[in-house]
Amino acid sequence: MEHAADGILLVDKGSGETSHGVVKKVRSVFRRGKGVKVGHAGTLDPFATGLLIILLGQGTKLSRFIMSGEKVYLATVELGVETDTFDPTGKVVRSSDVPDLSTEYIREKANRFVGKIHQVPPIYSAVRYKGERAYKLARRGQRVDLKTREVTVYALRILTVDLPLITMRVRCSSGTYIRSLAADLGRDLGPGGHLRSLRRLKSGPFEVEDALPSAEIAREAREQSLSRRVIPIREAIPDIGEIVVQADLAEKVRNGYQPTWEDLISGSERKICINEDFHEGWIKLANDGKLVAIMKVEMADASDHGKVKKVNIERVFSV
Repeated sequence: MEHAADGILLVDKGSGETSHGVVKKVRSVFRRGKGVKVGHAGTLDPFATGLLIILLGQGTKLSRFIMSGEKVYLATVELGVETDTFDPTGKVVRSSDVPDLSTEYIREKANRFVGKIHQVPPIYSAVRYKGERAYKLARRGQRVDLKTREVTVYALRILTVDLPLITMRVRCSSGTYIRSLAADLGRDLGPGGHLRSLRRLKSGPFEVEDALPSAEIAREAREQSLSRRVIPIREAIPDIGEIVVQADLAEKVRNGYQPTWEDLISGSERKICINEDFHEGWIKLANDGKLVAIMKVEMADASDHGKVKKVNIERVFSV
């Protein structure tokens, strides 16, 4: 049943906290709401700060949709010191002198990382390797050979250079490891380096300026007070197009019915623009102001003039 704790909560995670620790603090506030699930969309390492999206109740069903959004980070790279984790928590594996690099030279090297790039995730990461988390194997001293993956860096802007420190703003796709980016940039520049600090400024359409500092969660200790900050599940994925369906179809979908595209557009109260709203992607179904389901739309080939070929219900939400 949908209640005030169904949705997402924007939290500004502090340094030294784990993402799971923030989840536990939020869960303790909602413990009186029996059965309320709490999770998060996108881990931040303990040394990192910034936007952490907490998922509440039926909001936990939104994880894959929220995590797929692009991210914006503020990152500081320290040249001359390489660590085994690519961040300040790791063991130093190499140190070297930092030459007098010009800002223009650094920007030229950094620009080479803009676009589709291939990077290897840090071995101290949550990526699964042979059925187990890579960081667990690495901590046991076992060899971990992670495969390269393609990610996209939409923009990388060098903000300040105060050697050995370089601060940059990065806008990137989901799955991009800023630690790997920092280490790769350090190697390209010559002396090597690691990610000294990281702050997530944005995830999808949400910004850290609108988040509740994690240190203040305890002050919002009453469930009613914290609930006022919860973004309802329908509003938690604003970038996904929407069809408002009639009540009878909404009830059928909630009971397991798989609608056709014709069902949706013939009985909808408001039609959508196919080309602008989903591009063969996700569509929300809503009724009476509430989210009913999320479906995946598959388009036919060009010869069918953009007609919808197939729709599949991926997630259903109760009322």
